[in-house]
Amino acid sequence: MHIRSPRHLHIAAHAELISLTVLLANVFTIHLKAISSLMGPTHGCAYLFVVIATWRLKQAPVAAKVLAIVPGVGGLLALRRSAPPWMPSEPSTHSAASPPRSPA
Repeated sequence: MHIRSPRHLHIAAHAELISLTVLLANVFTIHLKAISSLMGPTHGCAYLFVVIATWRLKQAPVAAKVLAIVPGVGGLLALRRSAPPWMPSEPSTHSAASPPRSPA
């Protein structure tokens, strides 16, 4: 049975990815020590939160729990893996009234 993942896990997964992106962008460009000292612990806390929150979800499959361990994108991968099969990962461009056309 799939249940929608909690909102706090969605927020932490996005914070994990954004903080890693900012951290790496800083390292490869201007390398300001203030940004590193702020984003390093932010990323670490978000990563730990994602891993612990995913492992505590009873409805999360084992694959989602293992994917949560991957640094940076693990939270988003875990969310995608634990999403219900009826929830599309991308919005559909076709309406329910008109089926997609096949090429002629």
